[in-house]
Amino acid sequence: MQDIKEIDELIKLISKLPGLGPRSSRRIILKMINNREEILKPTANALVKVFKNISRCQSCGTLKSNIEGCNNCENNKKKYNKICVVENIADQWSIENSSIYEGYFHILGGTISSSDNQKKEDLLINSLVDRVKKDKIEEVILATSTSVEGQTTAFYIQDSLKGINVKITKLAQGLPMGAEIGDNLDDGTLIQAFKNRKELIENKS
Repeated sequence: MQDIKEIDELIKLISKLPGLGPRSSRRIILKMINNREEILKPTANALVKVFKNISRCQSCGTLKSNIEGCNNCENNKKKYNKICVVENIADQWSIENSSIYEGYFHILGGTISSSDNQKKEDLLINSLVDRVKKDKIEEVILATSTSVEGQTTAFYIQDSLKGINVKITKLAQGLPMGAEIGDNLDDGTLIQAFKNRKELIENKS
């Protein structure tokens, strides 16, 4: 194989993407190089724009445009009384694609875990509490994973919302043990989990 520094560096970078190894990365790179104007140049331009203009919203955790603002918590013209709390943006996208839920999202950015030094201070839990109060939210739907870390995080959120007059619900236990919502769960499973969600506690102010 030709020893070209730029190509080798790109192979290493693309190989870091989920589901891709060096062989798949080489095929992708060759496809782009063979289609410089149709694929390579537009892709490079789009990546530059994403790097410059897209960031994580510090209030709700989702992706936002640095130019237009956040469509989830800032620019959303519709007013909802529910917030769905998920671990990551992939979970948000899966729920949105299922069309089962209409309301605000709150993306924590992970779970409370001792193994990878992820602490509750690193998550947007305080911001969640602020949003519940400010937006007069009536229901918080906990859609964390069924893993130990996901359940620990859900319990901590529940405790953080004590004293606030809001209903807290958890998705029905139809999800596979340890499964994350973004892990290719089919729409039917998600729909049933939402429809059969159960109330955990009703806080009273």
